[in-house]
Amino acid sequence: MKSLVLAEKPSVAKEIARVLGCTNKNKSYIEGPKYVVTWALGHLVTLAEPEEYDPKYRTWSLEDLPLLPPKMNLKVMKETSHQFKAVAQLCKRSDIGELIIATDAGREGELVARWIMELVHWRKPFKRLWISSQTDKAIKDGFSRLKPGAEYNHLYASAVCRAEADWLIGLNVTRALTTKYNAQLAAGRVQTPTLAALMDREKEIEQFQSQPFWTVSADMGTFQAVWREQDGHDGRVWGRDEAGAVVARLQGKGAKVDKLRTVEKSEPHPGAYDLTELQRDANKRLGFSAKQTSNVLQKLYEQHKIVTYPRTDSRYLSSDIVPTFKSRLESVAVGPYAPFARKLLRGPLTVTKRFVDDSKVSDHHAIIPTEQYVNLSALSAEERKLYDLIVRRFLALFSPAYRYDETSVTLAVGSDKLYAKGRVQKESGWKELYSGSGIGSGSFSDDEDDDDDKARSEADRQPEQLLPAMSMGQTLPIKQARFKELRTMPPARYTEASLLGRMEKHSLGTPATRADIIEKLLGTDTIERRGNQLSPTGKGRQLIEIVVEELRRPELTAEWERELERIALGKGNPAKFMAGIREQASKWVAEVKNETKEYKPHNLTHSRCPECSKHLMEVKGKRGKSLVCPDRECGYRRSAEPALSNKRCPQCRKKMEIHDGKAGKYAQCRPCNVIEMLGDKQGGRINKHQEKKLINQFSDNVSLSNSLADALKAAMSKQEDDK
Repeated sequence: MKSLVLAEKPSVAKEIARVLGCTNKNKSYIEGPKYVVTWALGHLVTLAEPEEYDPKYRTWSLEDLPLLPPKMNLKVMKETSHQFKAVAQLCKRSDIGELIIATDAGREGELVARWIMELVHWRKPFKRLWISSQTDKAIKDGFSRLKPGAEYNHLYASAVCRAEADWLIGLNVTRALTTKYNAQLAAGRVQTPTLAALMDREKEIEQFQSQPFWTVSADMGTFQAVWREQDGHDGRVWGRDEAGAVVARLQGKGAKVDKLRTVEKSEPHPGAYDLTELQRDANKRLGFSAKQTSNVLQKLYEQHKIVTYPRTDSRYLSSDIVPTFKSRLESVAVGPYAPFARKLLRGPLTVTKRFVDDSKVSDHHAIIPTEQYVNLSALSAEERKLYDLIVRRFLALFSPAYRYDETSVTLAVGSDKLYAKGRVQKESGWKELYSGSGIGSGSFSDDEDDDDDKARSEADRQPEQLLPAMSMGQTLPIKQARFKELRTMPPARYTEASLLGRMEKHSLGTPATRADIIEKLLGTDTIERRGNQLSPTGKGRQLIEIVVEELRRPELTAEWERELERIALGKGNPAKFMAGIREQASKWVAEVKNETKEYKPHNLTHSRCPECSKHLMEVKGKRGKSLVCPDRECGYRRSAEPALSNKRCPQCRKKMEIHDGKAGKYAQCRPCNVIEMLGDKQGGRINKHQEKKLINQFSDNVSLSNSLADALKAAMSKQEDDK
């Protein structure tokens, strides 16, 4: 009897098949003496659509809500049905004795396989492959210690609850809002509280009133000191006259050393990466979006096999990984990492509870390099940059702390006090890994809040400087005292890094889903990117005002995530959880129905719909801007931007726009004001073949409507008349 191995993607299946010695390749599977390896294409099975419960749900209607099927049905996804049929046929083979689930080792991967098993009515034994990297060694080790499939029943139950909860909440609230306000308004148990967080920050910024303040500093010749009213004071003075008075009291005086203290301080290495922390770091240091990081990381894991499982929520490593540390260091001892890795390999590795702790590892350990040999030249620029972050962070785990002496001095000038700090590095430690790397070591505090860091006033900061030797009671002359005017700053808008941090703090989504949530909000024109900052659009502002208040609260979603985690551990009650979700969905639909607030599209233009005369909305899409009728039942849409021709401007080489003029169709480059007529030398009436040819010749981003084809015909006729 053979074992059927089900992988999540064809690329992973091919690698598993190679390691297992399967060489007989077929269209939908690869077979060997002992194994038949097949694959899903992501999800092959999903939850049924509303209209599959009752055809009346094909039409969205507020009266039909809430939509709460007593039992959630599954269906085969149409676009991948061919692969599902192939897998189903393999499952029926008489020589297949067991199934080995080899989908991604996580909640979503479990769901992919189990839903397929449910629809093919799998009744034979099944086992689970649970690995954290895609190297040959990891695959071989994983197959030598397969787990009984039933051990993951609780994980599957958690995955089903998550999928059904998202369907029930998202579908009901989205349909209720959309039909109530006749506008495309989406809501969900994670995206709505995430939008609410952005909106709360926006309100803080709008309500903030900037105030002037002053700081006073003293030039002591070889170092700078700042004035503070007392210990713990931030040094801000709220009146110009008061600041001037302080300067007058200090000017030309001698400052007596009142307190002098030198303390040795150390900064331990930062923790290993989980997915969210890596996304935050890549956003801050490389400018990557969260989704971009996920995509690049998946390639490093799956294609190059040089990093471990990416969708992890743990920043710790398990003790069974410890014996592999040396071989992992040997694999990364290439290029710029060689000196650091070889230095570590020369002696015993320092392993502490700071990064190895079994109690803090859930399904997967932190993201670290694998034992696979690394060919840096085979990586793209993006892959190289992200891999660089992961390797340096891994090397830092075994590096000593950054140590320095910090000297602080308090100087007394009568009743006034001046403060200065100086730092002398004793051992660069792990920070040596980042010097000259182009990344910068920055601040690696696990609790770092980007917004607070940026919003910190200049008054709180003291320059890093080297202090001269001083003794208690010594008097130093003040060369010059001065004051500086500053203003209080509003809190900073969220970047993707800081938003991911907030989502993690409030348990909004999982490491695997947070990037998709941000992309969904961007894709629905609910939030927008301005540089590296995120802010709500006019649509997002209104949506958060009309959506049910309870759904905005991150606490509720966090509570659900905790319960899903309890279900995955076998401690929660799936039936009770789903009963609560259904109750919430029903309650929120009722709230939307009873809401009296109005929704006004924020992007209305002066152009009117030719079908129903309503003002058209300007909507951004993948193909540029479009003008769309706000009435969903009307559905009129047209491009808001001129079609681009394949002609290039002779001056700037950019594609030229297509326009209609009195003399016919012409191409124009607006910035250079270059115009070229577009014509057809054949003359005569335009037929479909000619129309298609013209479309292919002159347009590559807009499908030409009949009216545009008619305009082309008219232009050609006019050319013929002019001859």
